[in-house]
Amino acid sequence: MQHPPSAMAAFLAATTTMMMKVMAASGQEDAAAALEDLATEKEAEESHRQDSVNLLTFILLLTLTILTIWLFKHRRVRFLHETGLAMIYGLLVGVILRYGIPATSYHNKTPPSCALAKGPASSSLLLNISGKFFEYTLKGEIDSRDIHNVEQNDMLRKVTFDPEVFFNILLPPIIFHAGYSLKKKHFFRNLGSILTYAFLGTAVSCFVIGNLMYGVVKLMQVVGQLSDKFYYTDCLFFGAIISATDPVTVLAIFNELHADGDLYALLFGESVMNDAVAIVLSSSIMAYQPRGANTHMFDASAFFKSVGVFLGIFSGSFMMGAATGVVTALVTKFTKLHCFPLLETALFFLMSWSTFLLAEACGFTGVVSVLFCGITQAHYTYNNLSVESTKRTKQLFEVLHFLAENFIFSYMGLALFTFQSHVFSPIFITGAFIAIFLGRALNIYPLSFLLNLGRRHRIKGNFQHMMMFAGLRGAMAFALAIRDTATYARQMIFTTTLLIVFFTVWVFGGGTTPMLSWLHIRVGVDPDQDPQPCIDTFQVLQGDVPQGGGQNKTKQESAWLFRMWYTFDHNYLKPILTHSGPPLASTLPGYCGPLASCLTSPRAYENQEQLRDPDGDDGDLSFTFGDAAIATNGLSGEGGTTGWNANGKRSGSTSEEALERELDSREQELLSRGTRLVFPIEDHI
Repeated sequence: MQHPPSAMAAFLAATTTMMMKVMAASGQEDAAAALEDLATEKEAEESHRQDSVNLLTFILLLTLTILTIWLFKHRRVRFLHETGLAMIYGLLVGVILRYGIPATSYHNKTPPSCALAKGPASSSLLLNISGKFFEYTLKGEIDSRDIHNVEQNDMLRKVTFDPEVFFNILLPPIIFHAGYSLKKKHFFRNLGSILTYAFLGTAVSCFVIGNLMYGVVKLMQVVGQLSDKFYYTDCLFFGAIISATDPVTVLAIFNELHADGDLYALLFGESVMNDAVAIVLSSSIMAYQPRGANTHMFDASAFFKSVGVFLGIFSGSFMMGAATGVVTALVTKFTKLHCFPLLETALFFLMSWSTFLLAEACGFTGVVSVLFCGITQAHYTYNNLSVESTKRTKQLFEVLHFLAENFIFSYMGLALFTFQSHVFSPIFITGAFIAIFLGRALNIYPLSFLLNLGRRHRIKGNFQHMMMFAGLRGAMAFALAIRDTATYARQMIFTTTLLIVFFTVWVFGGGTTPMLSWLHIRVGVDPDQDPQPCIDTFQVLQGDVPQGGGQNKTKQESAWLFRMWYTFDHNYLKPILTHSGPPLASTLPGYCGPLASCLTSPRAYENQEQLRDPDGDDGDLSFTFGDAAIATNGLSGEGGTTGWNANGKRSGSTSEEALERELDSREQELLSRGTRLVFPIEDHI
């Protein structure tokens, strides 16, 4: 069947028209898709540019801070520390970002509305629009007054960092540096007092502040100043995080003026340890979950569960940090990484940083782990590193500590104006200042009184006043507060913590030098000066005690625990983990000979080097060279020098031979003489 020509022409024309329409529609869709892709690319490029500007802002802040620090040091200005200066610069930039940049908006249309029974259950939202699925990320609630300032809100939100950045990137080098650069001589001399202030004192401060703030919250509820829920556990959480002291300004001035070493050790040790205690205590409070409907009331079983959580987290974090340090020591001992200092430094850095992340991944606290990892690395691994690596590791973590700390304080100043969920409550802020003052007083003075009952070297009144004055808050309190700002209570806690940090750093930090003068605390003290006379273990074991032996004997007996630890560390741990110390063949039983030969470094037989420590001392334990050596049974060789041969056996030599070697070479003298353990006889708790 054939169609007429006219019908065929009409059919072809209709088909052609339809195809042209389809092609036109397809072309329009392609053009629309191309425009959409172009807009997406431009938006991504603009976002990248904005992120670069934000990071550049912080780098310029740090650069300006460093130059001003140099000017202050050159002019010997001490009324304002570098951290306070960084906060001021951060405040200025925050003011410019918040009020100096005009708000531009392209969202003039009224946003679509929808009704939900409850808020979004997750941080992402999937939408089906015309058959295409889009994922949107929840950025937070926007105030109705700022609905047309979304671009400015987005800009302020971008300079507000994720709290995990502080915990996973900025805090580890700060905490590790504190443990790695620890001045062990004064720290371990006052270890008992430091632990008392850190553990018992932080707990006292936490509960005093928490209970006082709960009263303040009840007062706010009565006067109608509380617009949302604020539980007792929130008050305890605030007490825990605000009890973390960070007297970085005071310690920097102490170090510059060479203030009393024991006072420096008490403040530094307390600040380092109570940071760890505060974060574990806050985690325990968050884990407090009573049964039943009253989820925020006191419950005995929940309380003891929280205590168990505290002990478990702290002990687990401690063991994990120490284990990482031990593994690093073994790796650096039994490999020849010291031949490649760059690889050695890189491994040291990665192992140290991974301690924090490993603890967090296992449910423990990275702050505690990385602190004790730093102490272990300084005590053991440092002795296995090459000369180049010892310098590099110290300088590397010192630079990272400086930059991270000043970055945090700069960000504090910035966050006062860029954080969009501040809750300012004059009653709560005033009550918080009073509470932290009373909490600090009830921490320092009663505990100092109790400690002085058992200390020979008492904590003097002016020391106690200085410790009371030096209770500054800093990076740790801020990082703990900003980690959770989802609720009304946590937003108020964050705002109050920020203001407390500002006040204590500027006022108390700036008043440190006048306070030292007013309290008559001595400065210009030689950090290596040891005012306490020392006796060695050989004298103790042989009963050869100086005059006044009754009092000295009491002091020696009170330090039995530390003597046991030092002897064990010197005879077993040091030879296993480092190249130093006596060969294990001389300290382990005879049947452990193969194991001793496997674990003992050949360098230990040669006695090629002494123990090196980052701070130039070995704490209360001093490894000196003398004519007597301590054996595993506690006896000493007499009458001559004692050395070790290649088989791990002791070989004797006469005093004439030792004198001849001394005349030949000073270095040979050091290498041929035995070891002697020296302990302080002054009792410090």
